[in-house]
Amino acid sequence: MQGRAKLVVCFLAAAVAAASMWFYVDRILVGYQVADAAAHERPRGNLSDLYPRWLGARELLRRGRNPYGDDLTLEIQKGYYGRALDAARPNDPQDQQGFAYPVYVVFLLAPLVGLPFHGVQIFFHWLLLGLTGASVWLWLRVLRWRLPLLGVAICVVLTLGCFPAVQGIKLQQLSLLVAALMACAAACVGSGFCFSGGVLLALTTIKPQLAWPLVAWLLVWAVSDWRARRRLVFGFGLAMALLLGGAEIILPGWLRMFVEAMGKYHRYTQHQSVLLAPWAVAAVFVAAAIFFCAFFLGRLRGEAADRASFGRATALVLALTVLVIPMYAPYNQVLMAPAVLALVRDRKLFTAGSRALRFAYVAGAFALAWQWMGSLFLSGAYLLGSFFTSYMGLRAWAISGWKLPFFATFALPVFVFALILLDVRGIERREQGILLAKVD
Repeated sequence: MQGRAKLVVCFLAAAVAAASMWFYVDRILVGYQVADAAAHERPRGNLSDLYPRWLGARELLRRGRNPYGDDLTLEIQKGYYGRALDAARPNDPQDQQGFAYPVYVVFLLAPLVGLPFHGVQIFFHWLLLGLTGASVWLWLRVLRWRLPLLGVAICVVLTLGCFPAVQGIKLQQLSLLVAALMACAAACVGSGFCFSGGVLLALTTIKPQLAWPLVAWLLVWAVSDWRARRRLVFGFGLAMALLLGGAEIILPGWLRMFVEAMGKYHRYTQHQSVLLAPWAVAAVFVAAAIFFCAFFLGRLRGEAADRASFGRATALVLALTVLVIPMYAPYNQVLMAPAVLALVRDRKLFTAGSRALRFAYVAGAFALAWQWMGSLFLSGAYLLGSFFTSYMGLRAWAISGWKLPFFATFALPVFVFALILLDVRGIERREQGILLAKVD
């Protein structure tokens, strides 16, 4: 009963932390953004990241219009921002909100193009909420970590209540759909359904900048034991052939248009990664990270998918993805969920290690928890200022301090990547030691 009581307390604490994050985003962060937009005459429309893709899919499938065209980009801006952007206004956003996706994303959105966008928003909100929660359970299966039901609930609540997930759900960001597809693909592979895993892996390429590291890892893993794993390659290859072929049929020459759209998009983001350094400097660190990952993954490519080491290797790949993609949108950090779960599971490897290892682990845990510490503090101040007239100034202070939960946003991916890299290496050494002990 004592263990169950602890789980209940942890669940209640997780629920409070998650609720504070949703409250912070709804009342404090959005409140600041609305006030700042009004002060600087910045336009605010539906601000849904799904809208450009939905409108592009609707116009292509219903009217045969080019979703990459400038005329459609202007229409997208009128819905997304409320009006077309004006280059003469210095405070207007830089992101043109063009259709910067492979055109075959329209096949996934096709069932929604006949619905009014307001209804699509409501449906997609709940879809992303459900898929993100389910992906936690899937990652636990991939990692071979059996938790009691209450333990799974804690993981789900904290995931749905972390800022990357909340931001992604509020914006209807397709990154969360891609993250869920990745979890489904890894779970299928881990359960022996390699062909289905390959098909789902192909669907993740609707965001190629997020998908390519996982695609590379799983294809290398499959080739390492061709007879047993070739169905993964067949499923991926068939699905990609259908997606690319179908895309060429509905919009001939789309690949050139997509490359041009991506070029414009990267100019808006200025190739800024979470490393907060010029790309020329960050490229050195990225190259080193890829090298170390490739080294350890090369040693694990023979691991069976039903082993926990396969799950850790996949988690390492996704942590690397967040680190190397040339943009720092927090919602992409949902890809770190399997790495965080693996690090919580393997915490004894760090707490029983050297002082430096313990310090790194505690620092990483603090960076992860900071978002909830900040949201709890600001939400408490906001509520105190709302209910008691003598503390009314706290409400405005809380809104002005909206940056507080973001202070660890850029440090967290670095900590998670470094720790999961050490985790993969530490588990490998431990397993080697067990094997040697058995031989002796």
